[in-house]
Amino acid sequence: MPDIEQRLRAIEDRLEILNLIASHPPSADTGADYFARNAYTPDGTIDLGGGKTADGSDAAGAMLKTPGHQAAIAGGLAHFCGLPVIEIDGDRATVTSYLQILTPHPTAEPHEVPNHGVSKGFRIHRVGANRWDLVRTPQGWRIKRRTLRPLDGSEPAREVLRNAIKSYAPVD
Repeated sequence: MPDIEQRLRAIEDRLEILNLIASHPPSADTGADYFARNAYTPDGTIDLGGGKTADGSDAAGAMLKTPGHQAAIAGGLAHFCGLPVIEIDGDRATVTSYLQILTPHPTAEPHEVPNHGVSKGFRIHRVGANRWDLVRTPQGWRIKRRTLRPLDGSEPAREVLRNAIKSYAPVD
């Protein structure tokens, strides 16, 4: 059994990683480029599929300031992440999570929820499988690579998800 210091470090690592991943939606929905510039390693990569990539922490931050992203924010963009699966191996970690992109539904009929007002609601624009490859740095855990694949029935997203649960696979 690991000693108390090892156990405490493992808990602290998981909490730091959870906070790092949980910070992505608020940063994306506010255009907080400083988050990406600090959360990614200088040589980190974002691969959102379909040729949409950024290499380096400055490029990751710049993605949040593009006119298209700013227009999405102005329209009510909301990133919603599922609870991640975290695997830590020394100074490296892999995190897998679902990501939903929600947007206001401007053409829907208004709907009232008792004690919560009237709204036209939201629509789920997209759902994807996220894989975050992290490294421990002197400044804490940072993102080395983020890979997002759409859950559209294609194999790449299922592969991301399968890798998250491979430790539970039966051993031959």
